[in-house]
Amino acid sequence: MPSLKDVQNKISAVKKTKQITKAMNMVATSRLRGAQANMQNFRPYAAKFSEVLGSLAEKSGDEASPLLMPREEVKKIHIVLCTSDRGLCGGFNVNLIDKANSFAKEKAGGDTEISLTNFGRRGRDWCRKEKFNIIDEHIGVVGTTFGFNVSATAGRKLVDGYLDGDYDEVYVIFSEFISMGRQTPTVKQLLPIPPIETAEDAAADDSGDYQAEHICEPSPDSLLGGLLPRSVHVQLHSALLETSTSEHAARMAAMDNATKACNDFIENLTLLYNKARQAAITAELMDIVGGAEALKG
Repeated sequence: MPSLKDVQNKISAVKKTKQITKAMNMVATSRLRGAQANMQNFRPYAAKFSEVLGSLAEKSGDEASPLLMPREEVKKIHIVLCTSDRGLCGGFNVNLIDKANSFAKEKAGGDTEISLTNFGRRGRDWCRKEKFNIIDEHIGVVGTTFGFNVSATAGRKLVDGYLDGDYDEVYVIFSEFISMGRQTPTVKQLLPIPPIETAEDAAADDSGDYQAEHICEPSPDSLLGGLLPRSVHVQLHSALLETSTSEHAARMAAMDNATKACNDFIENLTLLYNKARQAAITAELMDIVGGAEALKG
C-alpha cells in the first residue's frame, strides 16, 4: 500500500489537473457561443446563394461555365482538409484524419495524383508524416475568429488551379456540426461544381407555398460566370465555420469528461488515503499494545 505522503501528492496533482480542465471547458464554452452564432448567421446566406445559383444554372445550362463541366479523365485530385491547430478535443482530429486517409486511398490508384491544402496544424502534421503533396497550408484559422477573405483567398487558388488544369477534382473534408454531442466528418465536392439544386426544388415543400422566380439582370450566363467562383468561396467558408464550431463543441465535451474523470479519481484516491491512514493508525495501536504487554511481563 502506498504511503500517506504519496497519496496526498497524487490527490494534489489531480486537483490541479481538474482546475485546468475546468478552465479549458469554460473557455471552449465561451468560444463556442461566438462560433455557433457565426455559423448559424451564415447558413441562411449560403442557402439563399445556392438557391439563386440553381435558378441561374437552370436557365443557362451546364455548358455555361467550365466550372460546371466534369473532366473526361480524372488524374489529379485535390483535397482541402480542415482540422484544428490544437489538441485536447477528444477524437475530433482523429476522425477527420481517418476520413481523409480512407478517402485518399479510395481515390488513389494507377497514376492518380493526390494533393492537399491544409487548414489546421494537426492535419498538416499528418500530411507531412504520410508524405502527401502539400500545395498550401493555413495555420491559426480554425478555432479563431476569421473573415470571409480567408476563404476567398483560398477559394481563388482552388478555382485558378482547376481552370489551369492543375486539379481535375477538388473536395473539402470538414466536420459538420449537427448538435453539441455530434460532429460528423463530411466530404463535399467543390470542383467541378456538382448539380445545383434548382429554385423549384428548393421552394417545394408540403405546404405548397409559392415562391417568385428570380429576375436576372444582366443575362443569366454573365451572372453565372461571376457567381460560380464565389460559390466555391461560400462552400469553403461554410466548411470552415462548421469545423470551427465542431472543434469547440468537441473540446468542451472532452474537458467536461476529463473533469468528471478527475472527480472520480480524487474520490478513489481519497478512499485509498483513508484506508492507508487507518492502517497506519492500527499499526501504531498494535505497537502501543505490544509495548504495554511487554512492560507487564
